[in-house]
Amino acid sequence: MNTEQDTTAPPSPDAASALAAPSRPPWVTDELIGRWCAWVHRDEARREPPPAPPLTALAPFDLAPIAPVPSCTPQDVDSAVAAAAAAQRRWARTPVARRGEIVLAFHDLLLERQHQVLDLIQWETGKARYHAWMEIAQVATIARHYARRAGRHLAPRRVRGMVPGLTRVTQLRVPRGVVGIVSPWNYPLYLGVGDVLPALLAGNGVVSKADPQAALTLLWTRALLHEAGLPTELWQIVAGDGPTVGNALVDAVDFVCFTGSTATGRTVAERAARRLIGASLELGGKNPLIVREDADVVAAAAGTAVAAFTNTGQMCIHVERVYVHENVYDAFRAELVRVTESLRLGNAYDYTCDLGSLVSAARLAAVGAHVEDAVAKGATVLTGGRARPDVGPLFYAPTVLEGVTPEMDVCAKETFGPVVSLYPYGTDDEAVALANAGTYGLSASIWSRNTREAARLAARVRAGSVNVNDGAAAAAGSVEAEMGGMGDSGLGRRHGAEGIRKYTEAQTLAVQRLLPLGPPPGQSALRFVRTTNRQLALLRRLRVR
Repeated sequence: MNTEQDTTAPPSPDAASALAAPSRPPWVTDELIGRWCAWVHRDEARREPPPAPPLTALAPFDLAPIAPVPSCTPQDVDSAVAAAAAAQRRWARTPVARRGEIVLAFHDLLLERQHQVLDLIQWETGKARYHAWMEIAQVATIARHYARRAGRHLAPRRVRGMVPGLTRVTQLRVPRGVVGIVSPWNYPLYLGVGDVLPALLAGNGVVSKADPQAALTLLWTRALLHEAGLPTELWQIVAGDGPTVGNALVDAVDFVCFTGSTATGRTVAERAARRLIGASLELGGKNPLIVREDADVVAAAAGTAVAAFTNTGQMCIHVERVYVHENVYDAFRAELVRVTESLRLGNAYDYTCDLGSLVSAARLAAVGAHVEDAVAKGATVLTGGRARPDVGPLFYAPTVLEGVTPEMDVCAKETFGPVVSLYPYGTDDEAVALANAGTYGLSASIWSRNTREAARLAARVRAGSVNVNDGAAAAAGSVEAEMGGMGDSGLGRRHGAEGIRKYTEAQTLAVQRLLPLGPPPGQSALRFVRTTNRQLALLRRLRVR
């Protein structure tokens, strides 16, 4: 374990609950921020052109400046990738078991100091503390899973050779080199490090682009992994705007993992394709939830509220479209409105609030515009539908709409906020058709007492994950199963075997024994062909391969 440790005395677990939001967490000093910002890679010897001004995000709880984070140039990105590549050549020779020990040490430190990063996540994103804690739980689960399963997922695999007995074939998993990871602000810990860990365990170096809104969370995590024993140069962090730093990263690395909007994902994919490098993309969603006639209406309404309003709706897998069987529609609508109106909004650094703030003025304006457009075109607001400046500058009441029609923006476009729309339906076929409408296919949910029938229905829904009697967390939290999107919701998968193997190349090693392939010395090509044809026919009759 690295002996260079953060000597800042951590607060007690109860100290966070005593913070009076809105404010900077009192344990976060300028000196400490300076140490974290030192992890942002800057090549001072190659400052052409001069760097852009530092990035300073605003805290959603009170719109006060958070902290300036250095902004990088394309030259900084190139230098960071070169440094990670040099470290990766040594790291690739490190046994997978040793890599796993470092990740497990990080796991323990994360749980021990979670109160620190919970404060940072809330400060930077404005989310409720419980929703911040969900990131802790997910990253800890990912760390344990891959630390203990990486060896199995990456182990050489023997396969049958061309000539059984004479050809020995092994499939190897070879690290790609340097992986570029672009993660968004909405889950700065989970999406920031949840993809980094399997990339490192697969033997790669990593360069992450920190989102300007949540850079401190990523930098804190980088320091913690260093303390757990990760080689200093192996994981580099750069910061800056997407068109400058993001493009430079895609142009320099050996593989790209991007999480964000579908529009930006297309740009990333096109840029990666020009270099013939791989890309994994988790993009947007307009996720449906189906309430069948036999569903437990109370449970379904409670689950819908969680699926729609977790992280204040700023979540790619959150539910925005709810299709309810016409025979239970009225009962479900009343229960969902009741549950929604019981949710507590607040900006406390403790677990007393159910929902936090939106992240920015732009996000508040976008959410409000969707609701206002729907109302102007005839939709009804059952509850919510307004900003809540009495709670904080960027708060918006959780909102339930009905009467939404296709010409309204909220119908098909991703809102990415605390807004959900209700639609009645008559048959399972109609529900599936409605759920599959549009171009997205990320996550879906079905509520029914008959789980067997719900599972059959799920197979007809076009989505990378379908949850039965849960909104989204059951599939997302099952890290042994792959997770990703269909259609405009992306390419590739995270979690499961694919979540680590995507960071490797498959290499086939074939060792030929005794005789080379082809006609042996002294035998004509024609005789060899005839003999081989008879062998192929025999293998077919024997049902071999």
